[in-house]
Amino acid sequence: MKKDQIYYRNRHSVYFLQYHLVVVTKYRHPVISGGLKNRLFEISRSIIDSDWNCRILEMNSDCDHIHILFEAPPHVQLSRLINNYKTVTSRLIRKEFQEFLKPYYWKPYFWSDSYFICTVSDRTEEMIRHYIQNQ
Repeated sequence: MKKDQIYYRNRHSVYFLQYHLVVVTKYRHPVISGGLKNRLFEISRSIIDSDWNCRILEMNSDCDHIHILFEAPPHVQLSRLINNYKTVTSRLIRKEFQEFLKPYYWKPYFWSDSYFICTVSDRTEEMIRHYIQNQ
């Protein structure tokens, strides 16, 4: 365990929960770039940090997927957070970048149905941060 490890407390628990989330665009279309990428990062911070009271530690993307390393309190239901994240980002991105996305998406989709999430330990956090930064 790291000496500077921060544990969080609430009324009933002491915790330190970190997760690595990867979400992929529908049909793996390479659309995450430029202004869309910047706006996606803004929306991501708003949803995860503000709406769900979590904390994004690292975030980066490639042209067809996004990686997010975040901390969450124990009461957060990850499946609901991810569902909300994908729904809200999809709706806003499709609305704001309608003309750009028109050749790629003829149906109202942006994200693939699936996603990847795993827990992060104090031993793997630095390795995952490095991996996300080098996307």
